[in-house]
Amino acid sequence: MWSLYLLLMCTAMSCVTGDVISVFGYEGSAVKVPCLYGRGYEDYEKYLCKHDCKVDDDVLIKSKGNNNKYSTNDDKRARTFTVTISDLRLDDAGKYWCGVTKDFTDIYKEVKLNIRPDRCCDRVNKIQSIEEGSVTISCPYDSQSVNKLKFLCRGNRPSTCRQQAVITSSNTQNGRFRLSDDRKSRIFTVTISSLTLKDSGSYLCGVQRISGFDVFSAVELKVKAKLFCLKSYHISGIEGRPVTLQCPNSGQQLDNKKFLCKGDQHNNCTDMMENQTKFKLLNVSSTCFSVIITELEAADAGTYYCGSDSHLRFIKIQLAVVSPNQTSSVAPTSSAEQVTSQPSSHNPVSSQQTSSVSPTSSTEQVTSQPPSHNPDVSLFYILPAVFALLLILTFVLLLVLKYKTRIKQVDGINANVLYSADNNVEMRINDIYELQEDAVYINSSTPNMLSHDNDIYNNVL
Repeated sequence: MWSLYLLLMCTAMSCVTGDVISVFGYEGSAVKVPCLYGRGYEDYEKYLCKHDCKVDDDVLIKSKGNNNKYSTNDDKRARTFTVTISDLRLDDAGKYWCGVTKDFTDIYKEVKLNIRPDRCCDRVNKIQSIEEGSVTISCPYDSQSVNKLKFLCRGNRPSTCRQQAVITSSNTQNGRFRLSDDRKSRIFTVTISSLTLKDSGSYLCGVQRISGFDVFSAVELKVKAKLFCLKSYHISGIEGRPVTLQCPNSGQQLDNKKFLCKGDQHNNCTDMMENQTKFKLLNVSSTCFSVIITELEAADAGTYYCGSDSHLRFIKIQLAVVSPNQTSSVAPTSSAEQVTSQPSSHNPVSSQQTSSVSPTSSTEQVTSQPPSHNPDVSLFYILPAVFALLLILTFVLLLVLKYKTRIKQVDGINANVLYSADNNVEMRINDIYELQEDAVYINSSTPNMLSHDNDIYNNVL
């Protein structure tokens, strides 16, 4: 009989067990149906049929024919007649028969075709990480799969997952992928290192089944761009008073976790938001939020980091704290600075309290110079002397101006006497007598000008 020639055969998607050939396939893919026959039937016609196989319409394909849906291959050496069913649909599932034509009585063997949708799964495990980081995908399995092949593939198509696996338990290291299997806890893990944005997407954890469909669980990985410190700024506050720090908010949801920490490194700093009394959150929007430090202390000075995700989007803040009694100069850069201050005699307190405050770790030097003299005593002697000197200079200037005016008048009369030919000479000489009298008057006022005036008078005559 036909059953005597059937042998146990397992393939990737099918298995012949007992009297029924069970075949498993996914919607949209293809499946191979193996039909074994005994010695002596190599040259007989083989076929695949459905339903009762009593009419010609029930015959789907014969060994010497092919069409778009079905194709055949008869390996006479292996005595296996294989039918490939392409473009599977869910309604293709059901009972089929492998048949061999023999005289008046054909031999049949039952085939059961199982079909599932080519997708997975109803439940998806969502995980996320950052660019250039690493992530571990955990894949649990049952107790019957301890010794089975485990694998991980991209996408969510079970039909091709095992064939396109990026890592398997038989090859635990493949580039950036590494697989480890904890059989005691029945969880195998796949670690992906040096993540890129292209690693985002769907993954399937798979466990092979010798008979039946492989078992899968779905994972959705999201790799976020590495957006370390956006910018930094410096701010100073007065001891005992509040100061407000502005921080970026990377999420669209206003209730995502906010952080403010203090320390030299963003990944190794002390969380300050635990002290809700001193550090208060306010003015939260989709792009930023504020943290107010209610009462500054000298110990609050230092480096802060704040944001809504310590791995993705945060800002660096340098906080300087100034004493309320200090006269301070805040430098926003990190360059070395030197400040020299001169105290005032009118404010003995401020003369002893000068400082230079830089919000970064800059080199600073502050020096004070004591007063070398009393400016009030100096002004007491200088001002009267300056005033007297100004009076003397003004008086001399007036005399010089008056002298120059008289010289111009004399020069004009001298020219008229020498070059005039009219009969008014006598009148002009009288004018010269009057000028002489004026010159005598001037000589009596300014003795140093006497010799010069006499020369003028002699030249006129």
